[in-house]
Amino acid sequence: MAKYNFTADRKVKNAAYRNQIHADVADQLYEKILHKMVVEKKYRDKSYNAQVLAKELETNARCISAVVNLRFNMNYSCLVNEYRIREAQFLLVDRRYADLTIEKISSMVGFSNRQSFYAAFYRFIGTTPNEYRMQNRATENEKPEKGRRHLKLK
Repeated sequence: MAKYNFTADRKVKNAAYRNQIHADVADQLYEKILHKMVVEKKYRDKSYNAQVLAKELETNARCISAVVNLRFNMNYSCLVNEYRIREAQFLLVDRRYADLTIEKISSMVGFSNRQSFYAAFYRFIGTTPNEYRMQNRATENEKPEKGRRHLKLK
C-alpha cells in the first residue's frame, strides 16, 4: 500500500476557455509566467496564487489557468509545487543547508505546512524528503571533491 493516498488517473476536463486563448497571447503569458517562476522565484511566497499572478500580469485567472494547462500540461498548483520541490531537492543535499530541518527547508521553498510538503515531494519524487536526503547524502559523500585528484596508491 502506498504511503500517500493518490489517485493515479485523473479525468481530463475539456474546458472551453482553454481553446479560446490565442496562440500569441498564450506564448506571451507563458514567457511571463516562466519569468515569475524561474527568475523572480515567486513560488517561494506561501500566499502567491493564480489570482495574484493574474493581477501582476494584467490578465485573469482563467487565462493563467489555460496557459498553464496548455503549455505546461499541468494545473497551477502542480506547477508551483514542481518548482518548490526542485529547489527543495537541491537544498536537501547541499552541504550548506545540512543543519536545517526538513520543515525549515519546506518553509524556505514556499510550503505552508509539513504535510503538504511531504505529500507533494512524494508525488513528484516517489520518496519522502528525509529518505531523499539520506540517499543522496550517501552518494554525495562517496564522490570525490571537484578539483581534487585522488591518487591511487600501489
